Amino acid sequence: MKIDKPCIYEIRIEGELSDRWSDWFEGLSIHNEPGSETVLSGPIIDQSALFGVLFKIHALHLVLVSVARIFPYVPP
Repeated sequence: MKIDKPCIYEIRIEGELSDRWSDWFEGLSIHNEPGSETVLSGPIIDQSALFGVLFKIHALHLVLVSVARIFPYVPP
């Protein structure tokens, strides 16, 4: 599958991040998990938008744990 269509992504970072950052992270949902990991998840429209989110993680000096494409996004 090409990354020119929206997909659901799950991005894991070290530490805890408040859900007030959701708007800054393109509306991705933010979930803190036990073990001090935060999961950002939701639809990302294309590869450019994915790199934008990853750049923001880098700009905040957050430690990236993993990035996973879960499944193609089907708008409601």
